[in-house]
Amino acid sequence: MIERSRLSAPAFSLETAQRDALGQTLVELGRHNPEVVVLTADLGESLRLQAFAKEFPQRYFELGVAEQNLMGVAAGMALTGKIPFVCSFAVFSPGRSWDQLRVSVCYAKANVKVIGGHVGFSNGGDGGTHQALEDIAITRCLPHLVVLSPADASQTAQAVLAAAEHRGPVYLRVSRSAPYQPLAGWSGTANQPFQLGKAQILRSGEDVTIVATGLMVNEAMRAAQQLDQLRISAEVINLHTIKPIDREALLHSLKKTGVLVTIEEHQQAGGCGSAILEALAGKICVPMALLGVNDQFGESGQPLELVNKHHLNAEGIQRAVEHLLHR
Repeated sequence: MIERSRLSAPAFSLETAQRDALGQTLVELGRHNPEVVVLTADLGESLRLQAFAKEFPQRYFELGVAEQNLMGVAAGMALTGKIPFVCSFAVFSPGRSWDQLRVSVCYAKANVKVIGGHVGFSNGGDGGTHQALEDIAITRCLPHLVVLSPADASQTAQAVLAAAEHRGPVYLRVSRSAPYQPLAGWSGTANQPFQLGKAQILRSGEDVTIVATGLMVNEAMRAAQQLDQLRISAEVINLHTIKPIDREALLHSLKKTGVLVTIEEHQQAGGCGSAILEALAGKICVPMALLGVNDQFGESGQPLELVNKHHLNAEGIQRAVEHLLHR
């Protein structure tokens, strides 16, 4: 496995798309670890894999539109000592290859890293069939599988390196986009230490705990800034690791604030918020609101339009916080 001292994650601006960070980091990883291989199903350009393919043509595998076979081949490579990164849209992998992920990868504890690209509404123009709003639910239920949801490009790079270091299967969800409305004056997670299973406290507060994952972390930070104007002190937690979940960090925050709002670019059912409720069950009882997509598929539209339609923004968080505090 690679040594973290030999390879540091590159830092990116908050305006850099997560998929761009993915492509660049895989190249750096490939240079430092000859066991790393990349596989895709006709989506190399969309996931920014061209640079890896050019530099390591013998370690890049284009399998065509055959996601089940893609996952099976990766499992076989992992069992021979390779570290395969399986790269596709999340609606196809793990969506279309869930059986192979379950049996060939997770059941076998194969050292496969699954990249689910274009998650949430970031693939807005391709419509509801191509917008992954269920991938957290179908991955976090699988034994042995680590589930990662980084906040921005810099954290995507950190997560790729951490996935390579981890011995065992990992699912890493990656957006097509950068945060939809980057918060002025905030540089993102570039200077935040990253550790699997350890949530990040991005902002300390006393009145409410806002837990966000993926691109919604930026919206949580925007909401916290807006709540300051109302003299409401918000603590913001970036839950970049959905599984294993950092129960201790959540409990510590909620014992202080006593109010919880979660937000994710995913279905409410089975997602990050559900994982948090499961982790807290029997441990603490506080007023809470879970913000996500309410039992609907996506639709064609600009990503920001869709995010705003479903109130997955700072304004939606602010309304939820005010409602809970008024209760």
